[in-house]
Amino acid sequence: CPFGTGDGYGDGRAISIGEVTVSPDHAEHPDACPRYELQLKGGGPTPFCRGADGRAVLRSSIREFLASEAMHNLGIRTTRALSLVVSDGPGGDTSMRPWYSEGNQREVPGMDDPRLAQYSDAQKRQILSQLRAQARDNPDIMIEEPCAITCRVSPSFVRVGHLDLFARRATKTVKEDGWKKIYDTTTPEWEALEKLIWHAAYREFPKTAYDPYKDTEDIGSAAKALLKESMEGIADMVAGWIRVGFTQGNFNADNCLVGGRTMDYGPFGFVDEYHPLYAKWTGSGEHFGFLNQPQAGFTNFAVMVESLLPVIVAHCGHDEATKFKGQLMGEGSKIFQTKVDEVFRAKLGFHPTDDAADELWADLEPLFRESRVDWTMFWRQLLEVVKKFPVEGTDPSADYGDMLATLTANDDKRERSSPFYESPNDDARSKYLKWIKKWREALVASYKDGGKSAKALASGDDSLSAEERMRLANPKYILREQTLVEAYVKAANG
Repeated sequence: CPFGTGDGYGDGRAISIGEVTVSPDHAEHPDACPRYELQLKGGGPTPFCRGADGRAVLRSSIREFLASEAMHNLGIRTTRALSLVVSDGPGGDTSMRPWYSEGNQREVPGMDDPRLAQYSDAQKRQILSQLRAQARDNPDIMIEEPCAITCRVSPSFVRVGHLDLFARRATKTVKEDGWKKIYDTTTPEWEALEKLIWHAAYREFPKTAYDPYKDTEDIGSAAKALLKESMEGIADMVAGWIRVGFTQGNFNADNCLVGGRTMDYGPFGFVDEYHPLYAKWTGSGEHFGFLNQPQAGFTNFAVMVESLLPVIVAHCGHDEATKFKGQLMGEGSKIFQTKVDEVFRAKLGFHPTDDAADELWADLEPLFRESRVDWTMFWRQLLEVVKKFPVEGTDPSADYGDMLATLTANDDKRERSSPFYESPNDDARSKYLKWIKKWREALVASYKDGGKSAKALASGDDSLSAEERMRLANPKYILREQTLVEAYVKAANG
């Protein structure tokens, strides 16, 4: 919570209106609860909107509708948009919202700016990349926009922030006995916290965190199971964001669902020109920047651990709870990192267990910062290299110059085919050529007899070729900002 009180999250404009039961065949996945909760966003004032109007505008509603469907089809767990209703026509509702004036863009200097004279060309490019990533200033005008209401659906909308708030209320009256805390488990607030834990366990992980423990009311074990499942879910989600180049923008505990499902598409965006701290919202800061999102996810998970720990202490004892927390946080730190490592291994064409790719990404990332490269297009062009020069076979090609030409493409021959916003200079091309050689040799070795990717194929654990693995890990299409703008402008114009 930004105010440290547990009740300062969000704008409170979402409210649940009901739920539907479905057959197990139509549940989110085979182990999911066969229920969906329906929630309106922008329906008007709620008890939680802290004096705001509780409305959403057409622009942001269309963005959420399209983004949630895009994420679903990119293979990332997300809430879904069921419907969108606009308040239009004479007498339609409107709201005033902050926006950007025409000239709201900080001027980015060029390579020859005298203020950069003390830096090398590579350092200049990194500085300019940072400035471009933060070029837009804060909104500076108010505009009137038509209101809209989105109905979104999910098996559950329980957020880490909900557990945080209920835990704060439940632990206001706590006594201390040395280093041990003694909680009053007789209060209505404590009862509410336990009910919320059971509800989250049932709606998100019924077969692992609810069914085995509910009959005996073993909420301590249920809370442990809920945390373990949530850890996996959130880690999978943020790793998926890296895979497709998604930035949530405001990934605090309120915008983090317990089940590890993307939600609340506010200041989101997809990475165009790469920067490790890329974000669409000026308020994202470094902590919500693109490559920092896994750490932000782990921080949200740590909030959830602290929120459920009092219940584990009360039902399992201090010693067991302390040991469990230590083991879980250690395991969580490794899992969040491993999930991200596996994404980059796959994007580079390697089996997820082949850590030979880790050094390759470590070498490639600084090159990204030194050159203006499009996140999505680079990976797809790297796929083109593998398609044109297969790694499997008895005599794989070693024509690294042609591979570099395939990677960089040529906008003069085919418009917008190059993943580079500016053609790499000779120094950059030399660095990329060196990297391609190293990557290619490692990838060929991985798919040769005895290599980790080859072993996985032989064992039947994995049947993906390098090309197919890269095709699945590197989407060709993402929801780019210009597409969103075109959609909501056309909608606003009828």
